[in-house]
Amino acid sequence: MKLERKFYQRSALIVAKELLGKKIICRTDEGTTGGIIIETEAYMGAIDPAAHSYKNRRTNRTEAMFSDGGHAYIYLIYGIYYCFNVVANVVDVPEAVLIRALKPIEGIEIMKRRRNNQLEKNLCSGPGKLTQALGIDKTFNNIDLCGEKIFIETTDFEFEIETTKRINIDYAGEAANYPYRFVAIQ
Repeated sequence: MKLERKFYQRSALIVAKELLGKKIICRTDEGTTGGIIIETEAYMGAIDPAAHSYKNRRTNRTEAMFSDGGHAYIYLIYGIYYCFNVVANVVDVPEAVLIRALKPIEGIEIMKRRRNNQLEKNLCSGPGKLTQALGIDKTFNNIDLCGEKIFIETTDFEFEIETTKRINIDYAGEAANYPYRFVAIQ
């Protein structure tokens, strides 16, 4: 069953944990791809020095973060890779959840083509890899995750949660050590 808007209209810390084990479905002209979310990171907006929207910084890049929960926030890192974030909370509370890794389960042959025939375990094992595998680019920015092009569904995936500090945000000072990264362990 597709997640409803109210699922997303909560704190990014809650949404980040509860997205684990859910299934992302992405439909493009090439076909449908999807995977189980197995790693997330929460970014707590105005109060989080690691968030793009820290101190309510509102720019063309961050505008999607100020949308209602249940929209996508897509940005480019290193000038090469797109990252897919789920906007959490309500309008003008700019929190988001970075989707860091997926377990591929649908459209695997399409993913392999997009990722130059990588091994299945490497198709979605990082934020840039999973966007490439799913065909997510800047055109997905601010798209409604309650729509039909990209959405998230419930599953019966069983796992335990490991909580750690976030990865690759040394610039964020003390916030680099916040326990805002969540991993599904089977």
